[in-house]
Amino acid sequence: MTEHAPGKRAAFEPVERLLKPTGYDPAMRRPVTIVVGAALVLLRVAAGVAWIADVGAHWSGYAGDVAVRVGDLSLSPDAVRSSFVVFAALSGLVLLVESALAILILRGADWARIVVMSFAVVSISSSFGSWWAQGQEITLNTSLVSLALDILVLLALSSRSAAAYARRNERR
Repeated sequence: MTEHAPGKRAAFEPVERLLKPTGYDPAMRRPVTIVVGAALVLLRVAAGVAWIADVGAHWSGYAGDVAVRVGDLSLSPDAVRSSFVVFAALSGLVLLVESALAILILRGADWARIVVMSFAVVSISSSFGSWWAQGQEITLNTSLVSLALDILVLLALSSRSAAAYARRNERR
């Protein structure tokens, strides 16, 4: 245990000690939890790219299902292509933002860490809600990979060492 890294917490630790702010230490070394958390966010981005590629391979079938539900059976190939381009562009923008957040987490931006953890909580909650309300199974083909990555991201970035590193420049 070094003086720069906070120690592990006991299960019976008093609340006053838990709420005690971390110390001011601009020279604190980047903890492993920050590196692992940022790497997991980048893995989520890679999983998103693979998902976009998979959706692109089956896009005409998805577009046909939507056309049947809406009642318009006359979809031109250009309309199908352009709808996928819009979908891929919006999804790519989200993945680009997530990549930027991973880099900001590595640099120690506390707000980026909190935004990523908030998105992970929303993603985990929506997977649970889909399972609970609609009976959607959580399998390797559906949401198991993203759910596992979200849980690991949440565990890594919510650690005491990650919070201390992200707040190392704050004077109290």
